Parts: sequence; C-alpha cells; structure tokens
Amino acid sequence: MINIARIRSIDLLRGAVMVLMAIDHIRVYSGIPAGGPDPAIFFTRWITHFCVSGFVFFAGTSAFLYGQKLHKRRVLSRYLFTRGLWLVLLELTLIRFFWSFDVNLTSFVLAGVIWMLGWCMVLLAIMVWLPFRVIWITSLVIIAIQQVFGLVPPGWSWWNFFYTISEGAPGNINVLYVILPWIGVMMAGYGFGALLQLEPPRRDRLCRRIGWSAIVLFLVAGSVVALQRGGDVPFLFRLLAQQKYPPSQLYLLMTLGPIIVLVPFAEKAKGWAARILSTFGKVPLFYYISHILLIHATALLVNWFRTGDTLQEHYLTAPFCGLPEPLRWPLPLLYIVFIFIEIFLYLACQWYGRYKSSHAEKVWLKYL
Repeated sequence: MINIARIRSIDLLRGAVMVLMAIDHIRVYSGIPAGGPDPAIFFTRWITHFCVSGFVFFAGTSAFLYGQKLHKRRVLSRYLFTRGLWLVLLELTLIRFFWSFDVNLTSFVLAGVIWMLGWCMVLLAIMVWLPFRVIWITSLVIIAIQQVFGLVPPGWSWWNFFYTISEGAPGNINVLYVILPWIGVMMAGYGFGALLQLEPPRRDRLCRRIGWSAIVLFLVAGSVVALQRGGDVPFLFRLLAQQKYPPSQLYLLMTLGPIIVLVPFAEKAKGWAARILSTFGKVPLFYYISHILLIHATALLVNWFRTGDTLQEHYLTAPFCGLPEPLRWPLPLLYIVFIFIEIFLYLACQWYGRYKSSHAEKVWLKYL
C-alpha cells in the first residue's frame, strides 16, 4: 500500500498546473492573443506552458503509483486502456460541447489535450508489460529524437495524429496535441514514480539533481538558439518562446525541470494554499471538465455586460477562436474572472473530492 503522504507533491503540483491552465483558457475566451511583444501578455501565456507538461508527466507518475497499489499489471493495463478510451470519447463529445456550446459535434472536431492523454494511456497500457528500465529509457529516446518522427512523407496525413508533418489530419479533425513525443513524457513520468518511492533524503536529492540539470541544459542550449535567432525581439522572449506544438526538447526541459525541482518543496508544503492546490490535484478530470464549462459560460456573461451581446458565434471553434480587437478583454479583467472561477471550482472540487472518498465502492468514480 502506498503511503498517501508520499504522493502529496503529485496532488499539489498537479493542482498548481491546473490553476495555471485555467488562466490560459480564460485567455482564449477573452480574445487576448497567445503571447506577443507586451510583457504582461507574453508572461500570461508563458506561465501556462507548464500546464500540459505537468499534466502528462504526473499522469504517468499516477499510473505507476496506482500499479504499485494494485500489485497486478493486468489490472493496471486494463484500467489504463479503458480510461484512455473514455478520455477520447469525452474529448469528442462532452468536452467538445463545453468548449463550443454547439450541439453539432461534427462541424468542428478537436483532438485536444484530453484526446492526447487518452491515446497515451492506451499506449501506456501496452508499455507497462515491458521491463521497467526499458520504459524509462525508451521515454528519453522518444523525447530526444522526436524530430525523426517528422520525416514521414507529407502524404501520410494520418501521421499528423502522431507527429505534425503537414497542415491537416484526415476526417476534418483539428489536431492540437499530437501523441509524439507526449507518450514519451508520460512514460518518463511513469519512471519518475519509482523515484518517489525512495527514502525522502535520496528522493529529494535526485529530484534536485534531475531538475536543475534540465534547467541548466535548457539555459545553455536555449541561449545558444536564442542568440542565433537574432532579430528585434528581446533575448529573454526569444529564450522562453519555445515550440509547444509539438513540444520541442527545449520546451520540455524548460517546463519539466522546474516542476521536478519543486517536488521536495511540495512534499513539505503546508497551509491554506497547499490545501487548495491539493484539492484541485486530487480530482483532475472533474476540474478540467468543470472549468471549461464554467469559463465558457462566464465569458458569455462578461461579454453581455460589456457589449450587450454574448458573442457566442466567436466560440464555435474554441479553443481555435478569437475576438475582434475592440471586443477583447483588458488583461486585469482576465485575472478578476480567474479569481472568481477558481473560488467556485474549489468549492465544487472540495465537494466532489469528499463524495469520491466516501463512495470508494463506486467503480465508475475512478474514471472521473
């Protein structure tokens, strides 16, 4: 049986990246662009880069820890396979509707982060049968040589589900998150789960070494690339503006390094902030589904108060959407809405967390 205290950092850090994720999704509905020369807008977007990396990495870690709790690889594999397919189904139906409020789910099909997580879990269900060392070594290889996957001929449009090679995927599906190299990140997180089971002094020492090594490598290699780019953009912006779709090696070093460094601190974190973040992190899927619905509904209300129109027609292809510049929200309004939404989400997640823990006999709760 896993000691709950040993995984406190997972709940807390996962909750933290989910809070950051809400900022980015409110930005989508506010019409504020994803970055740009304005420092406030640039860093509003940049800070949210940690979200998907942490989300995928800790999904792998949670899979490992759950497997240790089960002591049955077959049961873990079946769970990952069925949960993965469930996530794909949710992305194509309920989550798609919450993004757009469009009942015609075939007019715009999104392969978003939950889609990617689902297929990565399906693949991980197969990978868990491999020797543990093979899993984490393979994860590093996938991340390190990911550009090789882009050498597939552009005519193979279906390969866009795995790695971006051309403009579009078949079936009118808009691919936001590809499977490669994210499956490598999830497998790396799976390997990280074993590290978390070490004695605290050794665990913390390894987390610091791995995390700081990734940060230093990013700063050195990223600085070289940023200097080569040149141009009028400030050096810091060039350094931090790393490729997210698909995530480059520098992007993953930039985002995963600090997360791993923070694990020892998160293990010891106490107080109200730690409790709030852990509450979010214990029910990640419930938070994700709820926050999309709440953000979209709130955006319509804010637009109506500001303009007399909900502007719903601009959100039919969310998160690929935007507002005309005169209708965009000012940045302070984004953060005011963010605070109110997080308060509501905390109350909802607190209720659901209690309900889930008091009804452990209900198997379906493991899937939400």
